[in-house]
Amino acid sequence: MPKFLVAKWNGTHQLWLFAAMLVMAAALAWFNWLLGAAALLLAIATAIYYIMVEKQNRKELKNYIATLSYRLHKAGIAISNELPFGIILYNEDRKIEWHNGYIAGMQERESLIGLPLTELFPTLQHGKDRDGIVEAAVGTQMFSLLFKPKERILFVNNITDLWQISRRYEDEKLSLGIVMIDNLDEVTTGLDDHQRSSLLSKVTTAITEWAQKYEIYLKRLNSDRFLLITDLQKLRQLEQSRFVILDEVREMTSDQKIPVTLSIGFAALAEDAVELGQWAHMSLDIALGRGGDQAAVKIGSRQSFYGGKSNAVEKRTRVRARVVAHALRDLMKESHNIVIMGHKMPDMDAVGAAIGVLKAAQLFGKEAYIVLEGINPAIQKMMELLREDEKLSRRFVSPEQAANLIAPQSLVVVVDTHKASMVKEPKLLQQTDRIVVVDHHRRGEEFIANPILVYMEPYASSTCELVTELLQYIHDRVTLDVRESTALLAGITVDTKSFSLRTGARTFEAASFLRRHGADSAMIQRMLKEDLQEYIIKAEIIKHAEVYYDHIAIAIAESGRQYSQLLIAQSADTLLNMTGIRASFVIGERPDGLIGISARSLGQMNVQVVMERIGGGGHLTNAAAQLETTVEEAADQLKAILAQIEKEEGLFE
Repeated sequence: MPKFLVAKWNGTHQLWLFAAMLVMAAALAWFNWLLGAAALLLAIATAIYYIMVEKQNRKELKNYIATLSYRLHKAGIAISNELPFGIILYNEDRKIEWHNGYIAGMQERESLIGLPLTELFPTLQHGKDRDGIVEAAVGTQMFSLLFKPKERILFVNNITDLWQISRRYEDEKLSLGIVMIDNLDEVTTGLDDHQRSSLLSKVTTAITEWAQKYEIYLKRLNSDRFLLITDLQKLRQLEQSRFVILDEVREMTSDQKIPVTLSIGFAALAEDAVELGQWAHMSLDIALGRGGDQAAVKIGSRQSFYGGKSNAVEKRTRVRARVVAHALRDLMKESHNIVIMGHKMPDMDAVGAAIGVLKAAQLFGKEAYIVLEGINPAIQKMMELLREDEKLSRRFVSPEQAANLIAPQSLVVVVDTHKASMVKEPKLLQQTDRIVVVDHHRRGEEFIANPILVYMEPYASSTCELVTELLQYIHDRVTLDVRESTALLAGITVDTKSFSLRTGARTFEAASFLRRHGADSAMIQRMLKEDLQEYIIKAEIIKHAEVYYDHIAIAIAESGRQYSQLLIAQSADTLLNMTGIRASFVIGERPDGLIGISARSLGQMNVQVVMERIGGGGHLTNAAAQLETTVEEAADQLKAILAQIEKEEGLFE
C-alpha cells in the first residue's frame, strides 16, 4: 500500500487518540476502579475493532487496485493496438522487443519481434539513433520515424497522404525560364533577310516543338529571346533530359559556318515572383558567362548546369570566342597551310598574337608561318627570346617568302589590325580569298575586303587576350611552352600597361591561363626594361610638352631626328600620368620615315575619334596614326582637328 495511505490511516493522531482513552480510563479508576476498568476494556475493544477494520480495508483496497491494474493493462493493450501510429520498443542491437498492433498491421504480420529495425525500414541502414524525425519509405508509403534513443522507443506515423500533398504542392510551384539564341549576331552576319528569316524560323520551330512536348508555355520576347513558364515537375523532367534542345539546335544548324547555340536560364522555389524573375535572369547570365550553349538551373539554393559541350563565353561573353574558335579550327583543318601577318612596325601584342595563332595551327598538324621583316625596338628583346628556340625561329618568314608559300587553299590570318593598308604586305591578301581577321581595335571605315571570319572585340585589352581565349576552345588539349605563353602574356602586359588600363575579367582569366602554362613574368619584365639613353631621350620629348584646353598635353619631338614607335608611345603614357592631364599626344618621326602620333586618354576624351580624323584609329583611351608629312605639319593638323571637335561637340565628356 502506498505510504501516504498508511500515514493517513495509521498516523500519530490515532496513537494520540488511544493514549487519551487510556488517560481517561486511569482518571476514572482514580475515582472508581470499576468505572476505570470498564473504560479500559472499552479502549481495548475499540483498538481491536480498529485493527480488524483496518486489515479488512487494506485487503479490499489491494483487491481493488489489482482489479484496476488488470483493467488498465487490458485497456492499454487495446488502446495501443488501436492507435493511429506505431510504437516499437527495441534493444541495444536495434532489434524489435515489442510493438503495437499498428506495426503488425503495417507489415501484415502477427509479430515482428526479433527483427532488426533496418529490415523493417531499409533507409535506416546507415543511420544512427538520434532524437528527431526521419522520413522512410516502405513500398509505396512514406513514414515519419520519431526516435527516443534513451528510452529506445520508436514512434512510426504514416505520412503518405501528407507527403503526396506536399509533393504535389512542390511539383506545381511556378518555374520561370528564358531561352536565348546566344550567338545570333555572329551566325547571321553576312546572311540576307530571307536566309536570316529562314534560319530563325527553323530554330523557333524547334524550340516551340520542344516546349509543347514538355507542356511549357512559350512566349517570344524578341528575335533571340523566349520566355518559358512551367512548373517544378516539368523542370525536373527537363533536367532529366539534360535539356536535349541544346544539342538538337546545334546539330540542326551544323551546316552553318557557325552553328546556332542556345543559352537557357531557369529558376524555381523563389520566395516570390519578383525574386523568381531575378533568378531566371541571373541563371541566364551565368550560362552566358560560362560560355553559352548550356542551361543553368537554380532551384532554391541548388545551382545546376547542363550542356556546355562546346566550352565557354561573355558578349563579350565567351560564346563568341567559342564559336569563332570552332570556325577557325574548321578553316585550319581545311587549309593547305596558314600564313599569319600583323601590322607594320609590329609591337609585342601583334607578335604575341601571331605566336598564339601559330600554336593553334600546329595543334592540327598544319604548316604555319609568321610574316616579319626587320626588327624594331618595340620587339627586339622579345625576338631575342623567341630566336633561342630554333624551331620557332624558322617559322618567321619575309613577305617575299610568304608570297611563294601562299596558294588558293592557304589561310591568311591577320592579327592586331583590320586595315589592309596597315598590314606588312597588302599584296598577300590578294593571293587568297581565305582571310581571317582577329583584332581588338574599333572598326574603322577601312576594312580588309571579304574576310571569311572576323573576330573583333573593341573592349578586349589586346589581341593576345583574344587569341588566348581562342586557344582555350580551339582544341581539347592545349599545351604551351614557356616562350609561347610568355610572348602572349607580354602582349597583354604591354597593351594594358601592366594591367592598369582596359583590363576586365576576361583579361585576368587569360593571364591566369597563360601563367598556368608557364608564362614567366620576370622574363617579361626584362623585355620591358628601358635603356638609360632612351629614358633620357623620352625625358627630352616630354620637356617640350605644352598643355592645351587645360587638360591636353601635346609633345612635339625634335624635327629631323628619328624615334622608335615604342619610345613615342611610352612618352605619351608618361605624359598621361601628369597631374591634371586627361589626354596626351606625342608626335615624332619614326625610323621608316613616317610621322607617328601616339594618343592616350583616361577615358574622359575619345582619342580614337581624333586619330580617325587624322587617318589612324584605335581605342577610346589608346589610339595612334602614321602620316606621310613633317612633324610640324602633323602637329598643326592635330591642333586643327582638336579645335574642330571642341567647336562641334566639346573635347571632354
